[in-house]
Amino acid sequence: MLKSVAVIALDNVGIFELGLLGEIFGIDRSARGSGIPRFDFTIVTAEPGTVRTGAGFSIDVPKGLDAARSADLVVMAPFGRVDAAGMPEAVLDLLRESQERGAWVMSVCTGSFALAEAGILDGRKATTHWRYSDELAAAYPRVLVDENVLYVQDGTVITSAGTAAGIDAALHLVRQEVGAKPAAAIARDMVVPPHRDGGQAQYVDRPLSITGCDTLEDVLVWINTNLEEEHSVAALAERAHMSERTFARRFKAETGTTPSAWINAQRVLQAQELLEESELTIEEVARAVGFGQAVLLRHHFNRDVGISPAAYRRAFRGGAPVSIRSRSAS
Repeated sequence: MLKSVAVIALDNVGIFELGLLGEIFGIDRSARGSGIPRFDFTIVTAEPGTVRTGAGFSIDVPKGLDAARSADLVVMAPFGRVDAAGMPEAVLDLLRESQERGAWVMSVCTGSFALAEAGILDGRKATTHWRYSDELAAAYPRVLVDENVLYVQDGTVITSAGTAAGIDAALHLVRQEVGAKPAAAIARDMVVPPHRDGGQAQYVDRPLSITGCDTLEDVLVWINTNLEEEHSVAALAERAHMSERTFARRFKAETGTTPSAWINAQRVLQAQELLEESELTIEEVARAVGFGQAVLLRHHFNRDVGISPAAYRRAFRGGAPVSIRSRSAS
């Protein structure tokens, strides 16, 4: 289980990205219930002392890289540039060692350039802020760069796109290592969506004009509270007071995916919570979340989470440790 988190902060560190990591992993929410653990959170740097931020002020980071040697998760925060050629070798060594010993290694935004410089993205799928994806691909041709996703998990390495995508990547990891309910509770505390799939687009090239009356928020909320029902595009479009074609385009613009894919992802999320908390059988969970049959639940669950529903339940009920590794975004 994920217990300790170390973030590498170098000069010109991105304050938003550093802040979101501190918000998710650095605040002790263990007394609030929902199964949220207290993470051992620390910030480290190559030369302990004053670290300048990208916003023009400085922070004090008294811990050196050795404090991250045994962390379960090592995160590379963005460092104000995309040229990692001058990255301190000690930082690159730490990233390599962390990956080699089986720890999670993650980057937020342009922090991916440090992971690429360390060589741990060679042959892996990865992403970064869409503005710099071409530079990442050109500088590191062995990295399989995908600019059209929020985050990518490849084994124990996670790379996220710009700024807020780091929230999605971090919550994705919490969901895998700690559980769906704790991840949802943290998201609720932060007032952010509990789950945005990694394959969702970073941005829409030609955004549709979305006004308050056109937003699908009410429909999405209704779907989430009625997942056990059948949901056709025609019925959902009628509920949204739109034509089917307009609804499909609007849905893609707001969620980055199709109605069917989004609904199935929400059903898997709800199934995770029921497997963690309820005594329902696998067949009953399948019916409760709208898949109808256990075989369909197993299919979607294995595809999205990487293990069977039964193995997931054992992992979060104190059974034998199970490696939960979801598919990389594609």
